[in-house]
Amino acid sequence: MRSALVRVKAVGTRLAARLVAGAWPWLEPVLTRLRPAGRALKTVTPLGWTVVAVSVAALVAGVAAGWLELLIAGTTGLLTTALCVLFTLSRGQVSITLDPNDRRFREGRSTTVGISVRNEGAARLSSMVLEVMVGGAPMPFQMENPPAGQPWTHSFPVYGARRGVLRVGPATTLRTDPLGLLEKRNSDSEIVDLFIHPEWIPLSPLGTGLLRDLEGRPTKDLSMADLAFHTMRDYEPGDDRRYIHWRSSARRIAAGYPPLVKQFQDTRRTQLLIVVDGSRDAYKHEDEFELAIRVGASLAMQAVRDDIEMIFICADQEVRRTPTRRLARHVVLDACARADYTHRSLAKLVSNAVSKQRETTYAFIVTGSRAIERRLEEVASKVPGETRTNVLRIDPAGERRMWVGTTMSLLTVTELKDLHILFPKGDQA
Repeated sequence: MRSALVRVKAVGTRLAARLVAGAWPWLEPVLTRLRPAGRALKTVTPLGWTVVAVSVAALVAGVAAGWLELLIAGTTGLLTTALCVLFTLSRGQVSITLDPNDRRFREGRSTTVGISVRNEGAARLSSMVLEVMVGGAPMPFQMENPPAGQPWTHSFPVYGARRGVLRVGPATTLRTDPLGLLEKRNSDSEIVDLFIHPEWIPLSPLGTGLLRDLEGRPTKDLSMADLAFHTMRDYEPGDDRRYIHWRSSARRIAAGYPPLVKQFQDTRRTQLLIVVDGSRDAYKHEDEFELAIRVGASLAMQAVRDDIEMIFICADQEVRRTPTRRLARHVVLDACARADYTHRSLAKLVSNAVSKQRETTYAFIVTGSRAIERRLEEVASKVPGETRTNVLRIDPAGERRMWVGTTMSLLTVTELKDLHILFPKGDQA
């Protein structure tokens, strides 16, 4: 009896050695390499690596010690792993499409993203898991096996809690074996950016837009040739005779007095400068910065509605409306959604904007509660002297107040509705 067991162990040892020598060259590339097939990726799970390591160790120990039990355990583990490979082998191809209902929506609201998975192969696919990355976090869905040529559809809501750009995708199909030793991932979808716009409120018109601004906006500067009539004065040598008011001058000329000429006010087209401070040091906390962006967005959106030339700098983003380039609403709001802190100081932002638009008529500078008045006066000095400057300091914990100077006004904003102090409420958007 004992001699029979010795012969069985010897035969088992030789059989295991031949099995390891013959099977390992075929298993090793599958288990130790990541093989991309198109966009598919086969990987071994941590449990799979554990099973393979324990099986190999059992075979080695069984061969070295001549233990039949270890040889059987090791052989069973490798054969089980080899059988699990069959569950992940599939020539079927799928195409994944992400289709959001709205790519742009306001913060605090939501949208729905539709998923369509089409089986491009000739055979029915097995059930698998679909993972969609939403803002860097995976959302799993159990996908039923779609027949050949037929799509599997599903939808899920996406909530925009805060302003920003939310990335949805890629979508990945995950196929695994019943034991979870191996898995096959297939990533075949584009990444969709959802723009979560800041909240903004409509205001009264900031000024006459270019389409209606045939005469421009009158200024206090007097001119001899313009469209805004101001008064009449005595004719002086060198004045253009085309502007002599002959009806009023007839009696004066008969009495020996000089004729009267028309005096005009110089007019200019409305050009706005809106700058939102992007320095982190200007704000006490994140909520102040978010409120500053909402204020800047409200001003810029009203300028777009009024069709006014403007340059809008929102922290690290910049958009500009010129006579030859009009702005759509979503362009302004997309810039607000992308806006983030910048290392450039407020003074540099204002100076850069003024250099691009030298004939600015009104300037709006939005900053945080940490900005001191002395520094704000320095920033305001970067704006041309004939430009009216309005500084809006964001301070949710402070008191609403307004100070009006000759060339600069300072408004402390505690909430978005405080803008109606400067501008009465306009029509709803």
